[in-house]
Amino acid sequence: MKLNKVYFAILLSTLPLSAVQAAGLDRSGQSISAFLQPGNYAEAGISVLDPDVKGLDKNKKTVSDMAGDYYFVNAAIKVQATDKISLGLIYDQPFGADAQYQVENNAFSENNQGTSVDVKTQNLTALIGYQPNENWNFYAGPVWQTVEADISLRGNAYAKERDGVPLGTLSGYQIKVSEKEAYGWLAGAAYQIPEIALKASITYRSEVDHKANTSETFGFGTVQGSDALGLPKGTTFKTQAITPQSVNIDFQTGVAQNTLAFANVRWVHWDNFVVTPYYLATLTQALGKKQNLIDYSDDQWSANIGIGHKFNDKWSATTAIGWDSGAGNPVTTLGPTEGYWSVGLGGQYSPAENYFIQAGVKYFWLGDAQAQTGGEVKGSFEDNHALGYGMKIGYRF
Repeated sequence: MKLNKVYFAILLSTLPLSAVQAAGLDRSGQSISAFLQPGNYAEAGISVLDPDVKGLDKNKKTVSDMAGDYYFVNAAIKVQATDKISLGLIYDQPFGADAQYQVENNAFSENNQGTSVDVKTQNLTALIGYQPNENWNFYAGPVWQTVEADISLRGNAYAKERDGVPLGTLSGYQIKVSEKEAYGWLAGAAYQIPEIALKASITYRSEVDHKANTSETFGFGTVQGSDALGLPKGTTFKTQAITPQSVNIDFQTGVAQNTLAFANVRWVHWDNFVVTPYYLATLTQALGKKQNLIDYSDDQWSANIGIGHKFNDKWSATTAIGWDSGAGNPVTTLGPTEGYWSVGLGGQYSPAENYFIQAGVKYFWLGDAQAQTGGEVKGSFEDNHALGYGMKIGYRF
């Protein structure tokens, strides 16, 4: 079952929404599939996720949709410099969060403000690959990454008490993390048999250690954290956030005439991810127990499997199902879902042999979760879903 080079390359890219994640802060899936394309290749894409996450607070009052829509972009270029050396550059936005609780009851809102979170990252990966023969490809490279965040806690869900006695509240706390760059690395290997469209790869990405300037306020912005702690005016704190290490395993093979089967397995080391800003830690310690702003209890596992089929020289399609374990339950109130099941459909149009346009849609059944803060469950979120859309353009030169 010999597949021509163009068809082999086209179906390597599969469904654009195979990257949309929903566990922890994971978003892009950090694929390097563009770098494993044959010859010289470039692509650009955009994905949009529209989640609907509703629930009940601890008093069984309705919590309206708190999950914000978000989009992220990706782009890549790969150059086959010689028969044995390839170079690549990949841009994506691997981690993030976007949520805004409605002002409807006092569980997650106060003073006409709702709890909110906005976390953004950018990632630029440079790659060099060595191909000793047509079957093997060994690659590695540095990773440049930025992270920034703006998080506000509002409502009586953040009140602290002991044995029924009120100790205080974290409502009114806000943290802004300035954009900061840090560096990591990746390495991997791929094996292929082009005649049967078989390709397998494994890619390891290191953790990236960020130490960013942080502004923490309490009392709805009226008290600076450094002032409240008796430190010199203008004291700047640094908050550490280590984005997790991960492993991606990808596999595909021809299974029938003009048909490919593909699979992806991803592991992300979330159970080592903790963000504990200085002022928040000091404040919560004074209230009885030090509290993290964000943490997860389990590693994330995810898998996607699917089929790609070529109908003719211009049209092909893919379908895929996905599963994600989540990163533990109970979860933070800033993202109250645990994993998902998904199904996706994608189509591809190739006006000429050297470029294509790809689009897809994906539906997610989001896992039920309990939302906690300070070790106490403050809400239950069940029967939620999300809808994703994506588009990608690929060009070989």
